[in-house]
Amino acid sequence: MTSHAPSAPLATYRLQIQPDFPFGAAAEAVPHLASLGVTHLHLSPVLEAVPGSTHGYDVTDHSRVREELGGETGLRDLARTARAHGLGLVVDLVPNHMAAALPHNRALWEVLRDGPASPYARWFDVDWEAGGGKVLLPVLPARLGDVLDELRVDAEAGVLRYGTQVFPLRAGTAGLPLTELLDAQWYRPAWWRLARTELNYRRFFTISDLVGVRVEDPEVFEATHAKIVELVRDGVVEGLRIDHPDGLADPEAYLHALDRATGGACWTVVEKILTGDERLPAGWPVAGTTGYDALRHVDGLFVDGAGAAELGDLYRRFAAPSGDRGGHWEATARRAAYKVVTHELAAEVAFLTRTAGRVCAGDPRLRDHAPWALRAAVRELLIRVPVYRPYRIGAEDVLTEEAAAEARATFAVPEEAAAVDAVRDLALGRLGDGPDPTAFRTRFAQTASALRAKSVEDTAFYRYVPLLSANEVGGDPGRPEVSPAEFHAYCARIARDWPTTGTVLSTHDTKRSADVRARIAVLSQCPGRWAKLLGDVARVPAPDGQLAWTAWQTAFGLGRPARERLDGALLKAVREAGLHTGWTEQDPAYERAVAGFVAEGPAGPAQHPVAELARELDPHVWANVLGAALLHLTMPGVPDLYQGTEAVYEALVDPDNRAPFREARPDRKTAVTRAALGLRRRYPEVFGASGTYTPLPARGPAADHCVAFLRSDRVVTAVTRLSLRLAEAGGWGDTALTLPEGRWLDVLDGTRVLDGGRAVAVAELLGERPVALLGRTE
Repeated sequence: MTSHAPSAPLATYRLQIQPDFPFGAAAEAVPHLASLGVTHLHLSPVLEAVPGSTHGYDVTDHSRVREELGGETGLRDLARTARAHGLGLVVDLVPNHMAAALPHNRALWEVLRDGPASPYARWFDVDWEAGGGKVLLPVLPARLGDVLDELRVDAEAGVLRYGTQVFPLRAGTAGLPLTELLDAQWYRPAWWRLARTELNYRRFFTISDLVGVRVEDPEVFEATHAKIVELVRDGVVEGLRIDHPDGLADPEAYLHALDRATGGACWTVVEKILTGDERLPAGWPVAGTTGYDALRHVDGLFVDGAGAAELGDLYRRFAAPSGDRGGHWEATARRAAYKVVTHELAAEVAFLTRTAGRVCAGDPRLRDHAPWALRAAVRELLIRVPVYRPYRIGAEDVLTEEAAAEARATFAVPEEAAAVDAVRDLALGRLGDGPDPTAFRTRFAQTASALRAKSVEDTAFYRYVPLLSANEVGGDPGRPEVSPAEFHAYCARIARDWPTTGTVLSTHDTKRSADVRARIAVLSQCPGRWAKLLGDVARVPAPDGQLAWTAWQTAFGLGRPARERLDGALLKAVREAGLHTGWTEQDPAYERAVAGFVAEGPAGPAQHPVAELARELDPHVWANVLGAALLHLTMPGVPDLYQGTEAVYEALVDPDNRAPFREARPDRKTAVTRAALGLRRRYPEVFGASGTYTPLPARGPAADHCVAFLRSDRVVTAVTRLSLRLAEAGGWGDTALTLPEGRWLDVLDGTRVLDGGRAVAVAELLGERPVALLGRTE
């Protein structure tokens, strides 16, 4: 629980700032965005990044605002324009990593030139011993011997060149023969494939182009945060979104340092993915999360659990998944974790194994654990961490005895299984706080978050696909539904503990926008119609059943053919799944077959049954779209609208959803958005930190189809859930909702007034539209 909510926005609007949409373009959009009713613009990262970057998470210089976006002058001008229209700025901050791009990252450049003695060496987690005193640079397209003749020494500039790449030369080495010159450097240019097993610097997930930054060091924190802190203290920036706190050495200590640096005057939310019933650590000085937990609860309301189970059975028959091919969620996620921890994160596991070995060798009670046993113990325990990162060190619900017992059972020799206990004690902080125990505990936690992200979000979500709308960050594809009681309990807790947390439905990272997910979720109410569609399109041969299922469901989510967008999303899907092709081991023949299937099927002549089903279900899609939007905008928390989502916004996984901003064409969703945001601005106390949340239960045969609540005795929200099932059951019947005392204006209608203190027929309340927003008039 926290009361830390300084200067909290009422609603934010996320803009993807990039060279094609710089600060100046954002300033031109300000009047329109202000008219929607938001209070703050939420900007993607604004610090100097790799030239041409369309996202900005590849920071190269923390001391400067990015020139390609308009520089600091452009940012300050945008802030002034926004302020003139009543808006503040929230900025995305990336503390965990920066681009390894050379020569743009000058801190890394100097480390590679001067080695461990460089004052910048403290910026990065480099295991110099493991690299033989060198930093492995996995930048070459082939083995060194195959490209040796293409390396060029530029003695005058003091650099080594390979194509367009450039590397610094250690002082006094420019005149050496090439092989001696290479041996004399503080780095080792190497084939990119060696990163998987030999990389000796901490990176972001499995991306070697993004090098981890040691912001736990006070000097590094100061150097990397001075500009942002200046912008906050000057009033240019009023809020911060903290990217990937799980990657930091000590997230809580970092957030306290940030809080002190900004004087506690900055609304701050963290991109923390909460799993299941996991709670945000109460001691963090933040307003809450960026909102993926809210996304899961809103989405889940519009999923029919029984229908989702039917879809799962149909999926297993249609796609015939076996082994790694996603037959059941838990097994799929576990197999994906084994794949990632064994292959993509092999270098990280090697670091943990070496560190554990040093600790054990230094304690007579722990000696004689074979390296292979320690390595196996590290792997088996990592895959059993039930959350992204074990914050509650020592707590039994993070690395449980049951998990340890499962890990020990994987050892053929019981005596060797004792390595599990040594590794578990290290991970839980039970073996001291010296350099090696601390390094192990920290890196274990960092690696756990990378493992979960890569194995769940980027692998298992593409292997287990019965209902694609459930495969979203923070979601649970094994149980995609959320009951009204669960939703109300979540909202009540948020209103009590984190009233100004962030909430989202669509982001730059969502695999499908909220409105695409809303359409797909309708299928959980009509699995029989989905089965018929699959039969109607079966004449188009697909490379495999799983790809066909994913492709047709993705096309249905868009509601219309879109060849280029489907091509990109499905190519990414099959590469992420890694069953027939991958990012690093591509199968060109299979990928051509995927493209051919898309051309002939979902985006070709056979797409008409998809369009027909989309038309048939359109009223129920709208119920989901409007219901989710209204819940998002009126539930506890600070809603963040992704660019364009004030209207229907249909986008697939990045880069499809990261196009430059353009003003949306108004529609029914826009009317709901404007009405809800208007109430938020009119009654800030209703929706702010002191606002209250009270469920309003309906009574009658269709009560579970109505989700309603009261905010601070002033605003009532009511939405329809599972509208297709409702229609099939005969409608609302005599289902009623008791309104609180008073007179209530239908804000969406603008003229209708309802008397409170009585039971109102839900058929009357939700007769003309599937949602209602009421404001007390007296």
